[in-house]
Amino acid sequence: MNTTQRPQIVVLGGGYAGTMAANRLSGAVRDGLADVLLVNPRPRFVHRIRLHQWVSGTGTAQEEFATVLAEGIELVVDTATRIDVAAGQVELGSGATLAYDHLVYAVGSTGTPPTAIPGAAEHGFVLGEWEQAQRLRDHLASTDRRGSVTVIGGGLTGMEMAAELAETGSTVRLVCRGTVAPSFGARARRVARRRLQRLGVEIIEDHRVTEVGSDTVTVVADGRARVLPSATTVVAAGFGVPALAAASGLSTDPLGRLLTDETLSSVDDPRIIGAGDAVAPSGAPFRMSCQAANQLGPHAADTVLAKLAGDEPSPVRVSFVGQCTSLGRHGATVQLTRRDDTPTRAVISGRTGAAIKELVCRSVIWGLRMEARKPGATPSFGQPRDMGTTQPVGVLR
Repeated sequence: MNTTQRPQIVVLGGGYAGTMAANRLSGAVRDGLADVLLVNPRPRFVHRIRLHQWVSGTGTAQEEFATVLAEGIELVVDTATRIDVAAGQVELGSGATLAYDHLVYAVGSTGTPPTAIPGAAEHGFVLGEWEQAQRLRDHLASTDRRGSVTVIGGGLTGMEMAAELAETGSTVRLVCRGTVAPSFGARARRVARRRLQRLGVEIIEDHRVTEVGSDTVTVVADGRARVLPSATTVVAAGFGVPALAAASGLSTDPLGRLLTDETLSSVDDPRIIGAGDAVAPSGAPFRMSCQAANQLGPHAADTVLAKLAGDEPSPVRVSFVGQCTSLGRHGATVQLTRRDDTPTRAVISGRTGAAIKELVCRSVIWGLRMEARKPGATPSFGQPRDMGTTQPVGVLR
């Protein structure tokens, strides 16, 4: 229950979007205009774009919340199990409830095993969350690193994981249903493929994985099946979102993302504002990425602040600049993009690309800390979307 006279804002999710939103809202806390609580299932911030480094032992992927979260924000380590929209409260896994005047829905996304592939859930290792990455890291630590590793999925996450493991001594194959790096332009795709091959990654394109066993994978192309040895099978074939919105009776898209208008306000209740991977503004979500989350989080907070002030919220503005993919510790492919995330011909690779990728990873944390120190410091880029031409974006890292 909210026992103060100030409005209570509850932020669900302490990932990139949720932490950025909470930091943006901390100015209202300092001015005595609101109380802000951040609900997160873990006591530490997960730097998700470094999870492949944590798995392979080449880096860390956690930060203390005290180093990235603004003072005055109350951290609640718990899991939201249901939003009682009518009562204006969140039910938590611990049995407690939190009342809210405004709610920022930023529960993020998670790796999901393909249900159409028998054995993937039982024998595969899914990427996406800290616990999943820890399970894979523990498995690799107890397995002969010379044993074969199969990575399913040729998107950005799959490529990063395959390259990282190959560089640290594993025998790795990358299996793609279509082509490797489908979100890249043709030139960047060629560059990434060459780098993977130099690291020793076997790339198998245009093949479907039809079964995952305890030490095998079955791949099929043109009706012909092959059973390949695989001591470790990593599933990086896509992302899903928590079922919280749908379970709470809120409108969602087919994947389960919260449906909002262009101000990020829920189409069901204007007190609920979406941010990050788990939101679909006008049914046309942005690419799942920290690049989008770090813009959607502040915008969600600005929408809340506008509502508190009785002002009209602004439509969402997100501008992409590129897709950065590390390919081992000494290489990367940076595909520069237009603001709408479509690829250009410009590509940066090699050690220069690796330096840019590392700078991006560090700047994400710097950005959170800057917003914590000075709410409103994160700039807004781009123009409001033309919904007459916008098409829904597929699920890519």
